[in-house]
Amino acid sequence: MVSKAEVQENPNNKLKLAAAGGLVALGVLLFYLFPEQSLLYRVLGLLALVGGAIYVVYQTTQGRQAAAFFRDARTEVRKVVWPTRAETLQTTLIVMVIVLIMGVFLWLLDWLLSGAFQLLTGVGG
Repeated sequence: MVSKAEVQENPNNKLKLAAAGGLVALGVLLFYLFPEQSLLYRVLGLLALVGGAIYVVYQTTQGRQAAAFFRDARTEVRKVVWPTRAETLQTTLIVMVIVLIMGVFLWLLDWLLSGAFQLLTGVGG
């Protein structure tokens, strides 16, 4: 059984996360406060502040754990054996045929049951 290692919680982490949120909020606020400025400059400023916020978040324990998670996820995605075009087309065709067969089966079942209901109760058109 694998146990999680105790992580030393830095008391400044919450302050850093709040500062990162503040940077993002400031970027959005400035983006909308200066509509007369070029869209290019506003977007570049917003991206710079978001980049700074990402840097600040990375300095926290949670940020480093998130970065490690995304690195591991990228490694796992590279291990996936993706289907070929032929396999994808065959699977799609099989699914479409089964859906068609089930649709016809359910339509016939509904038709038979509604007919039996009309016969038994005399209600219906």
